[in-house]
Amino acid sequence: MKDENIIIAGGGHAGIEAALAISRMGFKATIITLDPKALGRMSCNPAIGGLAKGHLVKEIDALGGAMGFFADKACLQFKTLNKSKGRAVWSPRAQVDKLQYANYINNFVKTNKNINIIKGEVVDFDTIRGAVSHVILKSKKKIKCSALIITAGTFLNGLIHIGDTTFRAGRMGEIPSTGLTEALSKHGFTTGRLKTGTPPRLLSNSIDWSKTEISKGEKNPFPFSTNTKRPFFPRNDNCNIVNTSTRTHKHILKKMHLSAMFSGKIEGVGPRYCPSIEDKVFRFSNKPFHQLFLEPEWVNSKQIYLNGFSTSLPKETQTSALKTIPAFKNVELIRPGYAIEYDYLVPSQLKRSLESKTVLGLFSAGQINGTSGYEEAAAQGLIAGINACKYIENKKSFVLTRDQAYIGVLIDDLTTKEINEPYRMFTASAEHRLLLRSDTAVLRLSPTAIKHNLLTKVQASTYEEFINNYNNVMSILTKNQRKQNSIYKSILRGDISFLDLSNEKGFNSIPAEVLFSVETFIKYKGYIIREEERIKKTKSLEEKIINVNFSYNKIYNLSNEAREKLTRLKPETLGQASRIAGVNPSDVASIAIALSK
Repeated sequence: MKDENIIIAGGGHAGIEAALAISRMGFKATIITLDPKALGRMSCNPAIGGLAKGHLVKEIDALGGAMGFFADKACLQFKTLNKSKGRAVWSPRAQVDKLQYANYINNFVKTNKNINIIKGEVVDFDTIRGAVSHVILKSKKKIKCSALIITAGTFLNGLIHIGDTTFRAGRMGEIPSTGLTEALSKHGFTTGRLKTGTPPRLLSNSIDWSKTEISKGEKNPFPFSTNTKRPFFPRNDNCNIVNTSTRTHKHILKKMHLSAMFSGKIEGVGPRYCPSIEDKVFRFSNKPFHQLFLEPEWVNSKQIYLNGFSTSLPKETQTSALKTIPAFKNVELIRPGYAIEYDYLVPSQLKRSLESKTVLGLFSAGQINGTSGYEEAAAQGLIAGINACKYIENKKSFVLTRDQAYIGVLIDDLTTKEINEPYRMFTASAEHRLLLRSDTAVLRLSPTAIKHNLLTKVQASTYEEFINNYNNVMSILTKNQRKQNSIYKSILRGDISFLDLSNEKGFNSIPAEVLFSVETFIKYKGYIIREEERIKKTKSLEEKIINVNFSYNKIYNLSNEAREKLTRLKPETLGQASRIAGVNPSDVASIAIALSK
């Protein structure tokens, strides 16, 4: 173990992955959190993964992270979304037992000898010669540190809204974090205000389940983690679906003025792609209904999460609107839905390592960077944890590019785009999504993870076995690919699938996921080769480094908009500069000429 202490402010999904990455790399991590019992708590929906988010979980796992493994252990139902579309956008999603998941995470973190947990609140930090040196707690206590990772979630000056009722909280029932936003501003950082929401929790016994549609999971799916034992047979509990109606919509429209969001009480901007029910009814007035998903929050739970009905309407209005749906005629709310408003750090002030561009050794990850979702937070926490160690070792930062991982797309977007609403990962955000399929996460990232010592010995062994199996199967199949009756040609024609292949002599001991990846590569090989050639052509832009202190004022033929944005956003590469809105190809050419001089 190395003596340097890395402090993490916050114990959510970002903080946990950061701490675990630091531990695996041989450093000590100290998590400072308002409530040590809440480590890894799933504060909103009882699910992990989903569209593009499932890709992130697979990548976190390939880099040694814990989220996928414990989601598998706590799984109630597993599905692969988007299966009607091409395999590039197939996305794994697990309905999980929130209590089990948090317990697994808690035990795993608290028994890790390299991780210390302190109950407290970080409200400021000191610097020496431009580098973080100490954190300051609300109790006035100072703790020395070699690096600081802020993972404060939605707690920074958190404000909950339910109708006209407003109160300060980080999450329902938990106190907010105050003082850190002001400290960041004092140190020269720009912060903003965002909003997110959560739906009501319903009492299971008050629902007429006979008037709902059953939604089943897969019987024998591929799990998130390569380290999960095979075969993988999750519980496969049912979820259920109901639809709103025009009657529901009329009721909500009539009471719209009571919504905190529509009354003007909320300053922060909400997530465009995860709108509240008020938003849906208002913006999509021509839609006769919206689907709502009834999701159990744990095994034999009496508390049902109503996915799709995020709201900040008064509790009474929420109840009366739901009662217009036949299955909810006698519905009772355990807890109303609410909106939460919170401060965030404008993420363009960060490098792709998630380190501040101005304060050495200061990192941030998760919703404080303007993202939404457990998966986005965990991915950032992992990268911040790795790079905090790299910073202390005075080594080159660990950076994933857009053609390497969804994590690379996520962080590149955060650091180059104007984030003025909660950022959510989508497959459409990844221009190289054919290469970034969820089934290729191990192949893409584990060799890099092993090279950088990001994995335990057990993890490294498991991933190497996967890769060796893949290479061996591919080698066998490609040897006879020109023969008309070869298995390779049969896969290309669609005559056989990976399931058929698993019954073939010599392949029946190979894991099904390996065979699936091989089959997918063979089917898409032509497109994959074209995509790889396209990446090679743009590689020079991505590799051309721009010094963070580079002066754009000396390039006279830049447009004013480009000069202003480049100076403010400080892109790290020419490729990043080319993706900034308002920077056109002629501006990029001018920068390239200036750099060459």
